[in-house]
Amino acid sequence: MKEVKLFSPILILISICIFACEPQLNNDFLDAVKLDPNHYKVEFENDKVRVLRIKYPPGAKSVMHDHPEGVVVILNDQKGKFTKPNGESFTVSPKAGTVFWSNSTRHLPENLGDDTTDVIQIEFKTK
Repeated sequence: MKEVKLFSPILILISICIFACEPQLNNDFLDAVKLDPNHYKVEFENDKVRVLRIKYPPGAKSVMHDHPEGVVVILNDQKGKFTKPNGESFTVSPKAGTVFWSNSTRHLPENLGDDTTDVIQIEFKTK
């Protein structure tokens, strides 16, 4: 019986910590649509997902922003550069039709190609 009595207060404390920390995490989220509306457009949204259309003309650069986990669909051949918050960067050259899973991320993208990038990103919402 002592184990049950001890377990309940610990469970309550953990729950309080989780709920207390959640708003702080959401306040730190850098929303691409709000920070860079020229390149990010919400095509669809409900309580489970937000679907973005992302377009960058040649040479365009965004601002540092976040994406929750989700699926990315590349609509045309592209060449881009992504810079992480720590300053490290990497280039990518995905082909049209590429579909991949993306973990939650913070980055600053740049179009290095000769054509406008066209991407659909499906962001999953957490409850």
